[in-house]
Amino acid sequence: MELWIIATLSAATFQTVRFMVQKVLASGALSATGSTFARFAYAAPFAWLVLGGMLWVKGTGLPGLGPAFWGWTVVGGLGQILATVLVVLTFRERNFAVGITLKKTEVIQTALMGLVLLGEAIAPGGWLAIGIGLVGVLLLSRTPGDVGRVWAGLKSRAVVLGLGSGFFFAVSGVGYRAATLEVPSDDPLLRAAVSLVAVTLLQAGGMALWLRWREPGQLTAVWGARRVAVWLGVTSMCGTLSWFTAFTLQTAAYVYALGQVELILSLMASVLFFKETVSRRELVGIGFLTVSILALVLVT
Repeated sequence: MELWIIATLSAATFQTVRFMVQKVLASGALSATGSTFARFAYAAPFAWLVLGGMLWVKGTGLPGLGPAFWGWTVVGGLGQILATVLVVLTFRERNFAVGITLKKTEVIQTALMGLVLLGEAIAPGGWLAIGIGLVGVLLLSRTPGDVGRVWAGLKSRAVVLGLGSGFFFAVSGVGYRAATLEVPSDDPLLRAAVSLVAVTLLQAGGMALWLRWREPGQLTAVWGARRVAVWLGVTSMCGTLSWFTAFTLQTAAYVYALGQVELILSLMASVLFFKETVSRRELVGIGFLTVSILALVLVT
């Protein structure tokens, strides 16, 4: 089995567990922004340990990093912060599985961004896949007890938040792949580790300043939740390192395609761990969206 496949499966597994821990934290004393900061703050020390261990084993120093690396790191890091805040807010509106599924529209939105920003044409099969995805979003957008028009569901807060998280995750994926390719090394694990350390430090530092300014009590709350939040840091570090490794070895389209296994894992977590009820309509919506995402990747 190729390393990028192993790395992607590892990333999807750790990311599912990380979102589970984040959902628990966000349901307690931490705000959506506070739980997002906890993810980066508690991941940074573990990221440093991993990078330090790699450099010590290889007997080498930190590779030189140019302006392009830092530019893409900022783009990817900011996109991930916004995406994570939005997906945590989505969890408060709908169940865990639906929140993850709406987030997974990142694949569809990447294709649309390529068309608008880069002029990349989409094949007829791609538009068909996007249409199937729209059906899934419409099904997921209907709130319980909603007897209004289906199209009105697109205005729901959950859908806006979920699609917004997918958009910014698409931005972060593009930024992270570009950043890893700017690290002057032939070792994919080292390139991933260097990128991970740079991203987590910028994210933790930037969010600490933001919370100090806008939500000062959250810094204390994050420290108070350290017994749970430390696991958020561990799973976040392992997941992000796995994603970065996959991105250094394979194109984002294939990585995103295999990463859809997270949908199955999130549905299991929603039912088995959070004891949430998933309706038949939501299952059908998840099915449509999953087919759309996989079909889109196959035709691009």
